[in-house]
Amino acid sequence: MPGLVSVKTPPENPPLRISISEAPTLRSEPGISKTPSPLPKKPPSPSPSRSKPSPDRRSKKPQSESPNPILSEASLDNPDLGPFLLKLARDTIASGEGPTKALDYAIRAAKSFERCAVEGEPSLDLAMSLHVLAAIYCSLGRFEEAVPVLERAIQVPDVPRGADHALAAFSGHMQLGDTFSMLGQVDRSIACYEEGLKIQIEALGDTDPRVGETCRYLAEAHVQAMQFDRAEELCKKTLEIHRVHSEPASLEEAADRRLMALICEAKGDYEASLEHLVLASMAMIANGQDNEVAAIDVSIGNIYMSLCRFDEAIFSYQKALTVFKSAKGDNHPSVASVFVRLADLYHRTGKLRESKSYCENALRIYAKPVPGTTAEEIAGGLSEISAIYESVDEPEEALKLLQKAMKLLEDKPGQQSTIAGIEARMGVMYYMTGRYEEARSSFGSAIAKLRASGERKSSFFGVVLNQMGLACVQLFKIDEATELFEEARGILEQECGPCHQDTIGVYSNLAATYDAMGRVDDAIEILEYVLKLREEKLGIANPDFEDEKRRLAELLKEAGKTRDKKAKSLENLIDPSSKKKKEVTKRWPGLGFRI
Repeated sequence: MPGLVSVKTPPENPPLRISISEAPTLRSEPGISKTPSPLPKKPPSPSPSRSKPSPDRRSKKPQSESPNPILSEASLDNPDLGPFLLKLARDTIASGEGPTKALDYAIRAAKSFERCAVEGEPSLDLAMSLHVLAAIYCSLGRFEEAVPVLERAIQVPDVPRGADHALAAFSGHMQLGDTFSMLGQVDRSIACYEEGLKIQIEALGDTDPRVGETCRYLAEAHVQAMQFDRAEELCKKTLEIHRVHSEPASLEEAADRRLMALICEAKGDYEASLEHLVLASMAMIANGQDNEVAAIDVSIGNIYMSLCRFDEAIFSYQKALTVFKSAKGDNHPSVASVFVRLADLYHRTGKLRESKSYCENALRIYAKPVPGTTAEEIAGGLSEISAIYESVDEPEEALKLLQKAMKLLEDKPGQQSTIAGIEARMGVMYYMTGRYEEARSSFGSAIAKLRASGERKSSFFGVVLNQMGLACVQLFKIDEATELFEEARGILEQECGPCHQDTIGVYSNLAATYDAMGRVDDAIEILEYVLKLREEKLGIANPDFEDEKRRLAELLKEAGKTRDKKAKSLENLIDPSSKKKKEVTKRWPGLGFRI
């Protein structure tokens, strides 16, 4: 799924913590970046004493070949060993010796706590050690191995026993949600966050400031999953909580309003989005946050552009550009991002020369990024520039940029949905240039990633299925195309409704493939349903109406003939009057790719 830039939580905002044996919560601070929960910095049991030297700090002499009694299996029954091994794991990470050695200590600590636990009594020390173990797995990039550890951890606390158990369960669910997010499993991630929020509300009440932070964290996750109604509900709750506990025009409120503006923009409510952004900007100005004000100016420019108020958009972008250049330098990715927005604006207004100039300026910055620039920032910029090149009929250049963007992200955890979106766009460009086999391969790879990430029920997934079906049609893989169209129909009917243009496009494509396979009755049934929808709900002014009506008449006429008739060739079926791709697109409304 595409990345969302969030406002940083103000430093004075209290972190969300869990009180377990004097150790802090192991989940990350609420923010949009789903990263593995950081390792704790404080020991779980009494403060370390210098009078008790750790085995790894006594000397730098080579270790004896004899087995260390502390690490032997028999010693794990010692109740004092678990806290000591957990401290060793922390110290090993802090000393920079690497997570592999810390992993061994953490595994043995968890085993020791489990062996020493009193039967029937949940051990919060065990839950804590499992959280640490999972965090180390995540730091090694072994997210799949962290999942069963965290699933075990959330089963340990007994929530009715009190706040400590409730917050331990909360911490585990949030950390598990972060881990699923890094694996690209968005639905499972959100389910964990929702359960964590439920537990936190039961423990702290629904107006606690920490509940507000979790609501915002969850709202950001729903935005990434494009579930905007639930995101809006949670963001409103966050605003209400911060209105009670924070000063007017606080940084917390400004951050919430920026998120709410993003949600409103996604839902097409541009005026409400603009209102939230203006209020957020005023709060940032009052708090002296110039760079954040500039970032909000970029967002305001985006809204103005959506409203076709281009002069005001240019003014907002230029204000932000001046601040970014002054504060961060001419070659910072923030400057490049404004160049991309200006390029898009000038492209929309027909000033292609200026648009291309800004694209080239942005590409020069991305080619030599300053230290600290993330791969996600560069990939996002390249993807936006590629869309401009695609729209000015330079598909080869657009493809090169998308390939670079995908290469930057391929080794990054949690980017499966974003890569799938890039591959889907590449598939469309391959299709439009007649490279159908490459298009099918690209769509297939995107679909596999979307299935793995749990997005198999989204409307975007349905559209990609339809596009792959069209590529299969061009390769005369009719059976495969039919399966894809049928799956796309089921998803789009559920997510968009039968009257949506994408759904109707799939109906039309499916009717064509049924006819090509000789399933005339099925094709007739679908076309009759489409015409009924147009006549009763959508109106008959659509230019596709007469074409669909004519096709249905032909099929009804053919249905009166003998059953051994020869099926139409697919080439004539898609467009009997021409083989040109442009006319195919005109005849079949489902060919357009919508993101």
